[in-house]
Amino acid sequence: MSDFYQNGVVAVLHRLGRPNLDQLEAELQRHAAVNPIALVLPSLYAELERPALKGIVNTLKDVRYLNEIVVALGQASALEFRRAKEYFKILPQDVRLVWVDGPRIQEILKILTSQEIDIGLPGKGQSCWIAFGYVLARRQSKVIALHDCDILSYNREYLARLCYPVASPNLGYEFCKGYYSRVTDRLHGRVTRLFITPLIRSLQQLVGPQPLLTFLDSFRYPLAGEFAMVRELARINRIPGDWGLEIGVLAEVYRNCALRRICQADLADTYEHKHQALSADNPEGGLLKMCVDISKSLFRSLASEGIVLSEERLKTLRATYLQAAQEAIRRYEDDAAINSLKFDRHEERTAVEAFLKGIKLATDGFLEDPLGVPMVSNWSRVVAAVPDVFDRLLDAVEQDHEWDPATERGPALA
Repeated sequence: MSDFYQNGVVAVLHRLGRPNLDQLEAELQRHAAVNPIALVLPSLYAELERPALKGIVNTLKDVRYLNEIVVALGQASALEFRRAKEYFKILPQDVRLVWVDGPRIQEILKILTSQEIDIGLPGKGQSCWIAFGYVLARRQSKVIALHDCDILSYNREYLARLCYPVASPNLGYEFCKGYYSRVTDRLHGRVTRLFITPLIRSLQQLVGPQPLLTFLDSFRYPLAGEFAMVRELARINRIPGDWGLEIGVLAEVYRNCALRRICQADLADTYEHKHQALSADNPEGGLLKMCVDISKSLFRSLASEGIVLSEERLKTLRATYLQAAQEAIRRYEDDAAINSLKFDRHEERTAVEAFLKGIKLATDGFLEDPLGVPMVSNWSRVVAAVPDVFDRLLDAVEQDHEWDPATERGPALA
């Protein structure tokens, strides 16, 4: 995005002027001596068979300022875990795979559950949380960056611009959210364009000025999966264990971090990744599932701020949202026209109707159980309940790492 406008209450760090990747990486190598950086990659095993992750790994081979890379590997059998270790061996950095479904990690989760620690549901949120715990346990990095593994347009600039605001001691940010333009021959990013932004602004109409909503509305891409933060935030932040991860993380950052220490950085001119199916008739999958989980996360966050979301107010919200979404469709159609992009008004309206259904499902679920799925406990709470949990994590990951893929039996199968 070529503008330099500062909107909202969160600092915006734009991409301006000539490319400066070499300078950024040189500075990051210097800053890494003071603020070592860990990169967390939440990945399903299935990603190893897709081109996006291969491109990411090949790009990371040339990144010199990373202190460590932690891959949170989900939905992987023992054989697949062994293959994944081979897959990531080409990386020159200090790399560890956290086998989320492995017996050792699962045993730790059972111990935490027995101590009434909320561990969330299996998925990206839980995997990220476990990986953060491992980074905290190692105490080798002061900055933690995270991004998804389905980015088709990945390059070194993405990571450098994401890490720089937090790693640089001269800037002093504690949290950086990535953003970018989701455009090819058409506009993408339906959940942000047609759902989350109209929903947040509709809520502002209904509940009036509310600092959390103003904060969320300041982000240009609140659902971006890329962020970097100081290690301390990983210790005290709770996160949702569902599709509400991104909004839940922002809500926790809002509570635990001063606004002047939060920023958003423009990572790239364009961004391309795997597109989720709409799944308008399946509330357990696709964008509809995402919509339901995000809505619940947002409702819970507002309720925790003392905002009363009555049944009448939430019914009104659906009508207000529909009007705001229809206006958004008109604006984006005009935006597409002036840029000669393809635009299908019927598809856009179909998406809005699915999102409206999602808000209804989320409303019903929230009114029935305002707490819903508990937030994953932060690591400060976990350590208080199980003082040796970090030792257990280190031991589990290291034993899995030392498991010899050439043998039929080994520590991971014992």
